[in-house]
Amino acid sequence: MSELVFQDVPQVELLQWLARGSLKQKLLRTIRLWVWLRSLYGDAQERLALDDSFTYAEWRDTFFSSSHTKGEQIPSLHDPDCPCAKTTQQWLFNEKTGIVAHQWQESLIAHTGITDSRKVLKRRLFGITRRSLQGDLETLADLGWLSYKNEKYYRVSEFPQRPVTPKDEAESNKLSVYELNFLHDDLVGFAQNHFQKINGVQRFFLKVDYVVPRSTLDAVEDCQYQLKELWAKTPIPPIKLTYTSAKVGNKLDCIVYPVCIYYVQRAVYLCAYGESPDKQTEWYNFRLDRIQKMIALSWDNSELPLNLRQHYQKHSLPSPDYIALEMSKAWGFDFYLPLQLMLLRFDRDFGDRYVKGTERHETFEEISYEQTQKLIKQKIKQPEQQTLLNILANRSPQDAYYQVFIRYQDEKYRDNNVIMRLRAWRPKCEVLFPYELRQSIAADVAKEFHLYHQH
Repeated sequence: MSELVFQDVPQVELLQWLARGSLKQKLLRTIRLWVWLRSLYGDAQERLALDDSFTYAEWRDTFFSSSHTKGEQIPSLHDPDCPCAKTTQQWLFNEKTGIVAHQWQESLIAHTGITDSRKVLKRRLFGITRRSLQGDLETLADLGWLSYKNEKYYRVSEFPQRPVTPKDEAESNKLSVYELNFLHDDLVGFAQNHFQKINGVQRFFLKVDYVVPRSTLDAVEDCQYQLKELWAKTPIPPIKLTYTSAKVGNKLDCIVYPVCIYYVQRAVYLCAYGESPDKQTEWYNFRLDRIQKMIALSWDNSELPLNLRQHYQKHSLPSPDYIALEMSKAWGFDFYLPLQLMLLRFDRDFGDRYVKGTERHETFEEISYEQTQKLIKQKIKQPEQQTLLNILANRSPQDAYYQVFIRYQDEKYRDNNVIMRLRAWRPKCEVLFPYELRQSIAADVAKEFHLYHQH
């Protein structure tokens, strides 16, 4: 058969496709699958001297050094030159792959939410049992990279479809399920497994709320098309937005550098750097349906704000990965607001039924009553500290307590999506801290009580 060559670089998009599900849960195995493919189909330097049909034992004896264990145990560090001694980061970050470690880690955060990959990267990628390696071979066969018959594995004559760089404009405009890596990690897996009909019936559906008025849909579509054209230019130009701001309450102009688009909580937003509607922050999330006009500017335009001009001159304009990194640090979409600790108390029954085991954010975790008390003493200044300790003393240690970092500055600058979730949890959830947010919620509850008890 003609010799296929696999030289794909282990970028996160390819790994996500190989995972066929949650990359977050299968990261090491998926990276190992990439190494398998390079050993089976790589160039002359990487390709193992194996027949096109082989057994696991034949691959093992060719891939590892002669002193590598042939038993079931995890191999010890028996030989520094044996591939089982190499760490995951040694496989990923080298001259052959050309991958820059911090860029790869930022991309991993964007796709999976894994914020601390250092421990994983230091692990020996092939320091595993024979059973696990046999499982890798079975996975490759399931994915179509090998065929299995008569107790042997066979190289294939055609590679499965996978994420690749488009060769031309027409190809780049075709959306396939393998290009859906901007979705949540687990949703990509669903789409990959169920995008095709089963016996002629579509079984997988994705329903999202979209609150944008129908009257603005054409304008939103035009806005997206303009952004797509701008992002294809080199360099990407700054833009002047005419924006109707709900926060400020009127129409105004903002000059920004467009970074990326996010769908969050029922609407689509442009994340942009430069000027915010209230001129208080350098970043802002502009809702697309409220953008009235968009004009591309040149980088030598005298109207450009100083911060934007300086970043352009220093070649340090922000990327989407920066936004993903900041969003991983705290719960909320307004990633440019200050980060602050939040302490929550749930009724135990409600917490166990509807909160425990769910994923809200990487920093969202259950803590004990004693840990809550300790955090209040460590993180909160007087007089709020003593007030909260008195409140906690009147709460049951059997209730469910959680900590999470949120984007919160004050009542004017706070992430509205988090506030909406807290409202949905009432009255089963109590915000202990931030104290100002607690007071604000108490005032809202008092107003609601008054509304429902008027005669």
